[in-house]
Amino acid sequence: MENFILIFICLVLGVLLQQCKVFTENSYQTLNLYVIWVALPALILSQVPKLTFSTDLFVLLWVPWIVAILGIFLALAACKFFSWSSEVKAVLLLTLPLGNTSFLGLPMIEAFFGTEMVSYGIIYDQFGSFLLLSTYGSLILALYSTQKQSIAGVTKRVFTFPPFLALLLALIFARQLQQPDLAGCFRMIGASLVPVVMLAIGMQLKMKLAPGQTLAFFYTMGVKLLVIPFIILLVCHLMGLTSNASRIAVFEAGMPPMVTAGAMAMSAGLAPRLAAALVGWGILFSFASLSFLSIFL
Repeated sequence: MENFILIFICLVLGVLLQQCKVFTENSYQTLNLYVIWVALPALILSQVPKLTFSTDLFVLLWVPWIVAILGIFLALAACKFFSWSSEVKAVLLLTLPLGNTSFLGLPMIEAFFGTEMVSYGIIYDQFGSFLLLSTYGSLILALYSTQKQSIAGVTKRVFTFPPFLALLLALIFARQLQQPDLAGCFRMIGASLVPVVMLAIGMQLKMKLAPGQTLAFFYTMGVKLLVIPFIILLVCHLMGLTSNASRIAVFEAGMPPMVTAGAMAMSAGLAPRLAAALVGWGILFSFASLSFLSIFL
């Protein structure tokens, strides 16, 4: 409960700071950079070395890709049925397959399940969501915007992304990183992730929706927050998967649209108000939807 209250307080503070214009308009970007370069790598280095690898972890590797396939299929089906514009189609192809499994997912896992479960979310995020964002996300931008992404550029971004590098180090030097003093330092730095992330999210929430995009908005919200995670829950149930890794995989599948995916759409001029609304309202709606989903886990 303490972590959940912390998330809510920091989110509200971020919104208030945005409304009061205490900081510059883009100051949240500095907080995002701190998370990417400092807090998240530290959390990875403190939690991943504790993992005991087993076949149970495989669910964390394939579920994000199934989520992406479901998202792509449901986005294309809806766009064809409702004859939505190519811009709306691009936004749905970015926001339905890609969830906010890092910035929001990790704090939510900590709040609902405890710090010891965060390592499962890191595996899901880095080997699923991040790789999908770097490859599939770049492909969608190349297809629907004037921003071209080369194969070399995508590959370089993957292998120079600080959390990914931290994950590799955590896997290679797991034993050394478990030294009490070193692990304690990384744990304290990683503890800053939750308040800084939620503050940054609150400072960049945008709620306005353009006329004619209401149906696309509610369709995406319903599918992303309810339909897809419960499909994954059913698949895991039918396969007899009941481990902690499976529970976190289903929980991560229920995350709202990824902030970075929405930012990519906005930066490319692809229905920016719809993308912003999906990210902003998605975070707020997810407090209720994730609470509901957790009942079944």
